Amino acid sequence: MGIRAAGAVEAEFADFVREASPRLLRTAYWVCGDAHQAQDLVQSALEKVYLRWSRLRGGDPVAYARRCLVNEHTDTWRRRRREALTEVPAERPVTDAEPEDTRALHRMLATLAPRERQAVVLRHYVGLSEAETAQTLGCSVGTVKSSCSRGLARLREQMTQEEGTSRAQ
Repeated sequence: MGIRAAGAVEAEFADFVREASPRLLRTAYWVCGDAHQAQDLVQSALEKVYLRWSRLRGGDPVAYARRCLVNEHTDTWRRRRREALTEVPAERPVTDAEPEDTRALHRMLATLAPRERQAVVLRHYVGLSEAETAQTLGCSVGTVKSSCSRGLARLREQMTQEEGTSRAQ
């Protein structure tokens, strides 16, 4: 490949990054619930896409990036599970950039098991089909259905509890 062709490929990848990064960042944030971790997940996913760009550029590199993002998140929470837990969780910074209902949804999503959270976010926030979600998560369509079902049931339960609490006040 000549220098001119290599420059064109680099420019094509740069265009892809500019176009796909905002969507990937939003997806990562909904999957993990932390802005800094979301940025790290997207960076890691884009690095993996770059390394395989010559093969991916004709296909669906966004789908590959989403898969990398979810896999990296799964690896991260698996590593963290091995760490010692404390009784008092660390304080999280509060940002005023989000509406209150978005923060409430993030709090509720954080209570879901990681696979349930990933499935719910990919199906209902990103808008992937069950088959696309299964492919992204590396599992069966049945697993996606059951994970979404359990996750959504838990979210409904939490919303009902919050409504009951706000009515009692």
